[in-house]
Amino acid sequence: MLLPTAAVAQRAELERHIQRTTLPNGLEVIVVQNRGVPLVTIEADVKNGSFTQAPEFSGLSHLYEHMFFKANKEYPMTDQFVAKASELGAEFNGTTSEERVNYYLTVPADSIEGGMRFLAAALVNPLFRPDELERERQVVIGEYDRNESNPMFGFSRAMGQALWTTAWSRKNPLGERDIIQTTTPAKMQAIKQRYYVPNNTAIIVTGDVAPDRAFSLARTVFGGWARGADPFATDTITDPPPLAKDSAVIVEQPIGSIIVMFQWQGPGATKDQAATYAADVFSDVLNQPGSRFQRRLVDSGLFESITVNYYTLNHVGPITIAGETSPEHFAEAIKALRDEITKLGDTTYFSDDDFAAIKRRRIVGTELGLERASGFAHQLGFWWAVTGLDYFYGYVDTMAKQRRGDLTAYASKYIVGKPRVAGVLLSPDNRRLLGVTPRALLGTGPQP
Repeated sequence: MLLPTAAVAQRAELERHIQRTTLPNGLEVIVVQNRGVPLVTIEADVKNGSFTQAPEFSGLSHLYEHMFFKANKEYPMTDQFVAKASELGAEFNGTTSEERVNYYLTVPADSIEGGMRFLAAALVNPLFRPDELERERQVVIGEYDRNESNPMFGFSRAMGQALWTTAWSRKNPLGERDIIQTTTPAKMQAIKQRYYVPNNTAIIVTGDVAPDRAFSLARTVFGGWARGADPFATDTITDPPPLAKDSAVIVEQPIGSIIVMFQWQGPGATKDQAATYAADVFSDVLNQPGSRFQRRLVDSGLFESITVNYYTLNHVGPITIAGETSPEHFAEAIKALRDEITKLGDTTYFSDDDFAAIKRRRIVGTELGLERASGFAHQLGFWWAVTGLDYFYGYVDTMAKQRRGDLTAYASKYIVGKPRVAGVLLSPDNRRLLGVTPRALLGTGPQP
């Protein structure tokens, strides 16, 4: 079994590699030096995303991301900003998720100052030109259309709406088509003024750069960016309402196999931090080949595959168990899954041997992350925005302390006997053939 000192040593290693400072305007600057290749990744992470979206702003944090690499005060003409990126030799992109939006570029190490100024121009003084907004609106709608063509999109959307109910807009980064199509530059400006302030942003620099040089450049480039009001002082983000009862989702698409998904509202990283660690170990243990869970549901031939996942979020993360089965096995498979879930709160369900390999893999994964500068910047940015970096520093250490009782307590609190959304994605023919109904799916009516 992993010795606790190994995890403690890793925390010290992370704290040694990750250097941090906060500028007077509240901007946090985080630097991880890695001289493996002469490249530097510069990333801006903003505590924005769908969790800040009331229904009338649904999808606009994502649209804002698309507008980021467009005209600004420094580069006011269409495509001038992108031309500057080419001049720097930069590869750049951005992503939007529930509780973080990030923008990043990778440049040759000797272009770090130009890269920082490039990022600062977009962060501080965007223009939101109406012509560019119209073009990007159509790009986002095109992305929406492509997602809709995937059978899983409608299923995942229906599951999310059932799981999050009135808080769906705050869990849906892609947003709603009608809101995206009718947005205005004024709405973009409102997002900028509230959330795109230095005291709600981190600049992460990884790669071939000395921390002192990165900090000095950050002070020069970003020091004049005026601090804003705390965006969450008045815009208090509340957790989604808890599920009151079980519900069922049945989506028909022309697919051959059957997708089964059960979801629960899990812990939030602030309100029940201890449970988030247990949730990750719990998922890892159940996903291990040869685990009791896999033997019963996959090795038996009932499911072709099945996975357990908890997605860490500050404002309630989802717990998902999803599997693929065949029409012939569906009835027995879903009954076996429901039965197995009832056992997850039993202290005998897990053995101490289940934990050792999991803990070692987590340590190796974090060590490998340090060697991949660009990917590590994204990882740091996510944890900075969602939980704070102290959570990340202590992650492996706390994972190493998890025991059977922690996992069964987590399962009992959030899964076993708790309200859930039970969903199935199948073809219309298979639905008729198997007689799948909401009551049958929930196990409260005649079984298929």
